[in-house]
Amino acid sequence: MDDISGILYAFATLFIILNPLLSVPIFAAMTRGQSPAEIHKQAFIAVAVAGSLMYLFLVFNQVIFDILGLSIPSFQIAGGILLFLLGIQEALGIELGHSKGHAKSAAGVVIGTPLLCGPGAITTVMLLSKDYGFLIPFVAITLALLATWIILYYSELIQRVLGEVVTDIMGKVLGMFLAAIAVNLITSGILTLAGI
Repeated sequence: MDDISGILYAFATLFIILNPLLSVPIFAAMTRGQSPAEIHKQAFIAVAVAGSLMYLFLVFNQVIFDILGLSIPSFQIAGGILLFLLGIQEALGIELGHSKGHAKSAAGVVIGTPLLCGPGAITTVMLLSKDYGFLIPFVAITLALLATWIILYYSELIQRVLGEVVTDIMGKVLGMFLAAIAVNLITSGILTLAGI
């Protein structure tokens, strides 16, 4: 019973951190005009990218940062910059990074990280592994990723239910929120690095 409650707690925590529902309008906006097969592929890529990072940090924890000579604050700043660019892109309706033919892969990768799996998710995974060991966080990550994949997989249906105008407005508003969250991430990372 303790294991089940631990899994439920870890799953709820990770699901809230991943917040796939927040990603739906942005994912829908970034994959607009693509075929259902391509949208489903991007949903898989997003979850695969987020999952790879989460499992990697579950297994290796701080070792990765130590090997690369990086810190969580530096990762926070880098993730914040990417998130800020994504927020600007969605809020203003402009396209970034499509000039080299990467449009098709952009949605999955950018949604995967830093939107789904950013510094918050990585830190959470590291803390859960410290508290619960390996198995409970592993099961919780798998369940959270499965739930996230289902939500992104059906993003087109969710968008259709909400309507394109509502989804478009939500995407632009959330873009502004993303930019604001990104500024907080960057500021927090800089202050931590500066020891303030």
